[in-house]
Amino acid sequence: MEQTITANRSAETDNASKEFKVKAAFFLAGVSGISAIAGFGMTVASAKKHDPKYFNRGMVPTREVPESGANLAMRALGWGTLYAVTGCGILFYSIWKLSGAQNFAEFRYKMGNLLPEIPKNCPPQGRTEFSGLNDLLDYLQHQRGSKDK
Repeated sequence: MEQTITANRSAETDNASKEFKVKAAFFLAGVSGISAIAGFGMTVASAKKHDPKYFNRGMVPTREVPESGANLAMRALGWGTLYAVTGCGILFYSIWKLSGAQNFAEFRYKMGNLLPEIPKNCPPQGRTEFSGLNDLLDYLQHQRGSKDK
C-alpha cells in the first residue's frame, strides 16, 4: 500500500516538473522572441530616422540600385548559412573520421581518453552562494589577491 502511494506521489511530482519545464521553456522563448523583434524594429527605426533618403532608396529597386536591400540581405543570409553549415559539417565529419570511431559511444570513449579530465569539485572547496554581484566580485578579487602572494 505504501509503495503505491509513494509511486503515485513521485508520478505527480514528475508530471508537475515536466509541466513547469514546458512552461518555463515557452516563457523564455517568448521573451527572447519579443526582445529580438523589438531590437530589430528599433534598429530599423533608428536607421530610417538617421537618413530617410537612403533608407527608402534601398527598399525598392531602381536604375541606380538594381537590387533592393532586402533581396541583397536574403541572398547574403542564404550564402552565409550555406558556408557555415558546410564548413562545420566538413570539420565535424573529418574529426569523426580521424578518430576512427564506428558509433557515438566509441567516439565519446576515444575523445574522453584524448581530452584532459575535468577535476571533480565535490565537496566544493570555495564559496558557492553569494548575496549579490558585489559580493561575488569581492570574493573573486580576494581569491586573486591570495594567489598572487
